[in-house]
Amino acid sequence: MPNPAYTDDDDFAQPMLSVRTSREAAFVALEEFRNSGTWLSDVLDRLFRTASLPPRERGLATELACGVVRRMGTLDAILRKLVARPLDQVEPPLLTVLRLGVYQIALLDGVPPHACVHETVELTKRLGRLRWSGFVNGVLRGATRLVGAEFATEPSPCGIPVSEGRFRQLGSDVFADPAVDPVHYFADAYGIPIWLGERWLKRMQPAELFRLGAWFNSPGRPLLRVNRLRATCESVLNAFQQAGVAARQIEGFDAVALEGVSQIDRLPGFEDGWFAVQDLSAMQAAVRLAPQPGQTVWDVCAAPGGKTCHLAELMNNTGRIIATDVRPERLRLVEENRARLGADMIQTQLIGEDGSQLPKGPFDAILVDVPCSNTGVLGKRPEARWRITATGITELNHIQDRLLNMALDRLSPNGRVVYSTCSIEPEENQDLVARVLSRRPNMKLVEEELFLPGHPSDGGYQALIVRG
Repeated sequence: MPNPAYTDDDDFAQPMLSVRTSREAAFVALEEFRNSGTWLSDVLDRLFRTASLPPRERGLATELACGVVRRMGTLDAILRKLVARPLDQVEPPLLTVLRLGVYQIALLDGVPPHACVHETVELTKRLGRLRWSGFVNGVLRGATRLVGAEFATEPSPCGIPVSEGRFRQLGSDVFADPAVDPVHYFADAYGIPIWLGERWLKRMQPAELFRLGAWFNSPGRPLLRVNRLRATCESVLNAFQQAGVAARQIEGFDAVALEGVSQIDRLPGFEDGWFAVQDLSAMQAAVRLAPQPGQTVWDVCAAPGGKTCHLAELMNNTGRIIATDVRPERLRLVEENRARLGADMIQTQLIGEDGSQLPKGPFDAILVDVPCSNTGVLGKRPEARWRITATGITELNHIQDRLLNMALDRLSPNGRVVYSTCSIEPEENQDLVARVLSRRPNMKLVEEELFLPGHPSDGGYQALIVRG
């Protein structure tokens, strides 16, 4: 029976009324992303609250939706070999279905190809698009013939990268020759916008470019920063062990790595605020700022509050932290994290996008974790690679410059500022800091660090500045 949520005349921008399978959930999320740019995680969270999908189906829906967005360029390169007409002449919702099918055949382990074809054709029927069924069946059967079961260890025109040093072999060449045209190979084989490949190849070798692509296409496993206000690594690991959750401590950090996929908010200790999800590079921002108990601290761009709560933890929850943001809904996230993690020293304050309503200061320590291009975390945020542009980076640069200067204006004598991004672009990082400090002889750069993606965590940049 076709799903009554859709008929052939329906607008696919409308939400599905009855999601029954992981593939339907993935399709709805992908269509909402295509139509409105809504973050996939937000769409999926909303769907999972209303649809009675078991955990396994929710996991598959997340894998499919995020995987299709992450590897859209790769999927389209394959589809161009299989579809006779240009892809921009294929109905957009139908193209979404085809991408879902090819993703399952080429990049999803554990599902036989014939099952991928069958389930995707069934999806067209449940969507009420019976006229698509034959076309989808033919294209995906072509994909099963094109996508082989063999793997190689080196990139090639017929190799789909599935992980670092592992390339699924195709029956014919689909991509550019990586030895001759590494940028076009990188863009299509790894699904990264070509302008980013051109930018990165100016400062790295092709092998490093391909390593970055593999890292950004690996979903990774979440890390948990243990909240020392309420727990220890030992108590968290003991609780996980009793619940059958495989995890291990990260050496040198109050952090725990999960060994498998888990629903974070259902882990033991989540409601009690024992931990927060945070990457290793992000954890180091608060540590680098090194706020002391009793000090007055400003977290300029605080939402969603992970770093803010880490600051409170390092201060033993004594002193004062002003957490600011420009949108009330984002400040509510800080307040939710504050309540769960027990960081009640944090005060939230709404500020204007034009720089109005700022806290006066002075502050002993200031964290400036600015909006950025996110080029260091493209794996964690699958949509980010398709949102950023070179023009957007230039526009962000003006905001970053203004935010850092606002912070430096409010720094107390002998105070400390940490400027932080999730970007690996020089103009957002070391170039910007050097430019700002060239106009401020009373400020001194103490240290800076560029975190390269995958060594061993997310990419980004941090600089520690003090008033001299």
